[in-house]
Amino acid sequence: MGVPEEQVPHHPALAARGEALAARYLPGRHALLPGNRCQMLHDGAEAFPAMLAAIRGARRTVRLCTYMFSDDAVGRLFGRALVGAARRGVDVQVLYDALGNWRVSGRFYQRLRDAGVDVRPFKPLSLRWLWSYIRRDHRKLLAVDGELAFIGGLNVAAQWAPAGRHGGGWRDDVLRVEGPAARALERSFRASWRFHFGRRCRRFHRLQALLQKRADLRAAARGGVSLAVLSNRRSIHRAYLHAIERARRSVRIAAAYFVPDRRLVRALQDAAARGVKVELLLNGKSDHPVVQLCARAFYGRLLAAGVQIYEWCSANLHSKTAVVDGVWGTVGSFNLERTSLWLNHEVNVAFADAALGSALDRRFLLDSGRCRRVEPDLWGRRPLWQKVLERVLYRFRRLI
Repeated sequence: MGVPEEQVPHHPALAARGEALAARYLPGRHALLPGNRCQMLHDGAEAFPAMLAAIRGARRTVRLCTYMFSDDAVGRLFGRALVGAARRGVDVQVLYDALGNWRVSGRFYQRLRDAGVDVRPFKPLSLRWLWSYIRRDHRKLLAVDGELAFIGGLNVAAQWAPAGRHGGGWRDDVLRVEGPAARALERSFRASWRFHFGRRCRRFHRLQALLQKRADLRAAARGGVSLAVLSNRRSIHRAYLHAIERARRSVRIAAAYFVPDRRLVRALQDAAARGVKVELLLNGKSDHPVVQLCARAFYGRLLAAGVQIYEWCSANLHSKTAVVDGVWGTVGSFNLERTSLWLNHEVNVAFADAALGSALDRRFLLDSGRCRRVEPDLWGRRPLWQKVLERVLYRFRRLI
């Protein structure tokens, strides 16, 4: 597996600079949580072992929220780790989306329940109330003991394992967080659980004061990254716009599914017009080909504005990250398309930190070097049928 490449170092002096950066790149309404130590993990090869180690080392609580929890090699591996934690007396709660797992047999989840894992579906499908289940829980987060959390785009499924007999080799990113932001992510999970299931997690409340005291004592030793937890889809969208509008040098976005609204398109065009280097890393081989074709309907105007577009053609790109000027960044479950913006429950973290931003910048440059760049001249000469199909799908973009 190897050692993850981006273990982000920090010096106490960087904390003060982080506050100054936050004032420029983060909207004032976003509360910053200082004192976090962060590490970028790439793909299942790095993220899955770290997540499993966290579950196996849990002492009090494990909270897992995932859109997909598949009955495959990866899902069963996580299932055994969760069962092991429950048998040690750890309070284990798992929330998965019913639509994202409609193909998975209920027996898989029942075995986890029988072993002591409290696993529940988000909005089980029902023909009677089908209209109310359009909004799904698309979040992907793991929080352990209120001290450690993982947030990104990875689901618990074999598509994210290394390419081979059991894995699909999908490209994705996860941020490992230690510190106050981990507690905030756990609180986000707890609020959702309480809202949907009416359980107040009394055991967690009894531990909350103790966890807060211990965490505050250790915060200074953790790191100098200040994070904002964005658990509202509109706040995530505003954070994107705010940072892009203030970009001076570069905007780099990796988007698995790209069907942006007019405000985002305009912000990218305006940034390029100001001389900002705007680069997009998008799917060249998607698991949702209709969304991919719709995304390509935006290429012409973006390329004309000077935006550089790269298509990832190896396996599937599932990342949802952005970095601006190498200092502002965001990682999470939010896609730059309509369901994330208008319907789904999403969660991202945003930061204004030079070391972490630089790590995300380097990864983008590494990935773009493995891509096919979309050349404006060649793009204009693509077959007529492709242009017509893209324009038709563009007309229906609000439904995609």
